[in-house]
Amino acid sequence: MYYLYHIPGKKIGVTRDLNTRVTLIQGYKPSEYEVLDQSDDVDYISDKEIELQKSYGYKVDRKKYKNLFKKMKINVTEQTSTFAMPLNKLKGHLMDNIGMSWETSHGTFELDMQTIKWITDNAKMSMYNDKRSYIYNKAFAEYFKAVRDLKNNSMQVPDYTKSQMMFNRIRTWAETRGLYKAGDPMVQYVKLQEEAGELAKALLKDDQPEVIDAIGDIVVVLTNLAHQRGVYIEECIQTAYEVINKRTGKMINGTFVKDED
Repeated sequence: MYYLYHIPGKKIGVTRDLNTRVTLIQGYKPSEYEVLDQSDDVDYISDKEIELQKSYGYKVDRKKYKNLFKKMKINVTEQTSTFAMPLNKLKGHLMDNIGMSWETSHGTFELDMQTIKWITDNAKMSMYNDKRSYIYNKAFAEYFKAVRDLKNNSMQVPDYTKSQMMFNRIRTWAETRGLYKAGDPMVQYVKLQEEAGELAKALLKDDQPEVIDAIGDIVVVLTNLAHQRGVYIEECIQTAYEVINKRTGKMINGTFVKDED
C-alpha cells in the first residue's frame, strides 16, 4: 500500500511505511501529519502526489515517485553492493523498494524490514563519492543466512539483535584488515591465551572494567578464530548449548559437576 502524506507547511510525499519514513526518519509524530490518500496503484499515487504538490503550492518533484521506485540501482562487485544514494537517504529509498532482490557472488539478496535494518546499521559512505553508500556482501550474506535458518526452523526471527549485529561487525572489521585472507588460526590461539592471562590478572585484582575488557577481547578472538576455521561463532555457541542444555549435575566447591553418563 502506498500512502500520500502531508506535513502542513512542509511537503507532500509518498511512502509505503509512514512510521519509518515520516516519524523515524523525518521526525514528525502522527499528530503532525495527515494521510491525504492511499492506494496499491503506484501509477495513481505518483500522479496524485504531483497534482497535490501543485495545488498546495509546494515544490514539485522533478521525478514521479514511481520512477524513483523503479530506478533504484545497485552496483555489485565481488566484495560490495553499492547504492547510488548517500547514507542519510538510504533507509527511505530501501523502504520504498521492499521486495527488491539482486544477485551477488554470495547468493541472492532481498529487501525486507529486517534486511533493511541490517543495511542501514552497517552501510558505509563511499570514500570516492559521498553520494554513494555500500555494504560488504559477505557480512550481509552471513546475516541473511542466519535469518533464513531461523525461518526454516520455524523459530521467531529477532529484530536483528545487538549481539548478532556485533558478531557481524567483528567479522567485517577483521575481513577489511586481512585477518581472514592472510591470518593464521594458531596465531589467534596464541592471542587467545594472552587475553585469558589478562582476564586472570583482572579477576585477581577484582578490577571489573578490566574484566569486561578482557572478556570482550576473548570474544573477538574466538569470533575470528572460528571464522578462520570455516565456522561461525554463533554455530559454536549453539552446538555447545545443545550439549550442556541436557546435562544434569550439582554445584561442588563453586563448580558445576555433571552427573556421570
